Amino acid sequence: MNVTDRLMTNTTDFRTTDTSTPLSVVSRRQFLQAGATVTFGVTAFGLPAASIASAGGAIHETTVPNMRLGARELVVQPVLMYSIPQRQPARSWRAWTGLQSEEAVKKEVERIGQELKELARTAGFPMRLLPVARVSRAPEAAALKEVPFDAMVLYAAGAWLDEINTLAGLGKWVIVFVRYRSGPYYYWHEGIHDRFLRAHTDQFQQPSVGVDDVVVDDNQEILWRLQALYGLKNVIGRRVVCVGGPGGWECPKAPALARERFQLDLVTVPIPEINAMVEAGRKDEQVMARCRQEARAYLAGRGVRLRTTEQAVAEAFLLNKLYGDLMARFETCAITSAGCMNSYADIMPCLTHTLINDAGGMAYCEGDFVNIPSGILLHYISGKPTYFCNPTFPAKGRMLFAHCTAPRRMNGKTLEPVEIVTHYESDHGAATHVHFRKGQLLTVLKPDFEARNWLALTGKIIDTPFLDTCRAQIELALDADTPEVVRNLRGFHCMLAYGDYVREVGYAARKVGINVQTLPKARA
Repeated sequence: MNVTDRLMTNTTDFRTTDTSTPLSVVSRRQFLQAGATVTFGVTAFGLPAASIASAGGAIHETTVPNMRLGARELVVQPVLMYSIPQRQPARSWRAWTGLQSEEAVKKEVERIGQELKELARTAGFPMRLLPVARVSRAPEAAALKEVPFDAMVLYAAGAWLDEINTLAGLGKWVIVFVRYRSGPYYYWHEGIHDRFLRAHTDQFQQPSVGVDDVVVDDNQEILWRLQALYGLKNVIGRRVVCVGGPGGWECPKAPALARERFQLDLVTVPIPEINAMVEAGRKDEQVMARCRQEARAYLAGRGVRLRTTEQAVAEAFLLNKLYGDLMARFETCAITSAGCMNSYADIMPCLTHTLINDAGGMAYCEGDFVNIPSGILLHYISGKPTYFCNPTFPAKGRMLFAHCTAPRRMNGKTLEPVEIVTHYESDHGAATHVHFRKGQLLTVLKPDFEARNWLALTGKIIDTPFLDTCRAQIELALDADTPEVVRNLRGFHCMLAYGDYVREVGYAARKVGINVQTLPKARA
């Protein structure tokens, strides 16, 4: 059974509230969304090069693939927590709240539903909204334990500590929303910090909810937090095929830390097995004819310039097919190749990784699980490919990043122009020198070896040079002060993505015990 047949028999549908569904499975629907056709030799995540067209000097595709393959929607439970005050003679009888009648509660439930519906419409990532739950007593809060959902948006209008502590103890992610001027006033606008978070002390006492989880009035502040949790949901438990086994750059404990923090399911495929698959593929004339056809179509796309051999590109498409077969076998959309300097039966995996990333999957080299979890998280948060690369020493506000496996579909939609060159160190195979968009804002993540502190930077691309380094080179004008960046570098490899996702990554990473450090912007 080839990869197409295997994927077509997989009918898992991720639009479900069943949180027990494996995160790694790729459904038939998602396969079709990836833009692959059902003809022989097209892999699960191969790029359908024949669909590439260009206009006005920019490269476009007629169909944009699903850039979040293998993802599940975020299931959101809105909860209105309230209590209707009852008048009592000659004594205080009501707390600060605008919800003082059943009619007011009913209108507020409708308001919440409409606001969340609008958020979901503009979200840019899939989420499912459950009906608003009304909680005025602790048993009603406890009953939500039986409801399958990922994240709670708690509209904290009233009620008391028993109710809010019960909701916080359900073991779900919680975003607390309080109204100040966006509607009827909520009591917990006053009490959330001292009564709930600090529990009438001067230190934070809540283990599962913090100040970052509290939103006042602004629904967009809810949305980006949900986007962060969507990304986190889709990295936790993720299966990754590890060709040659998982590792870590000068950090043998990295796979264990990745399993501890993110419960990653790391599946080893020995290198001799890959080598045997390559040799068998080379002997299959039908397979090789298809790979040569795909290579020619890819190279015919506008914005693509060949500076290596067409045979090297065809063999990259062969490895692309074989990697797709492996990902289908293990029901995942993520793969990593051990090492950087060696080939698999004389095929360098660089261009293959580019093809997989551009089709919505995830492919990283060196098997470096110091850095790979950050790439998976950033990929699902952003809906864009993430670029695994080497950093250099910052100077005068600039920093160079380079590797040989850069994606081209960096904005998640269109393909950047590219020169197909050799892998630098070996001067062999096929790799990408991508002409990244100058002026483009980037997120840079630099994880530490201990999986405790990630550094997050932003900057703008000012050049894509062609120096004697790994092939896809980005020169970045850093937003942060250069000496501060130098003093706070940790780990080694970096992960890059178009756009600014620092706050989303920071919010998500803190949920698994990783602090994300940001630096103040440089003074003009």
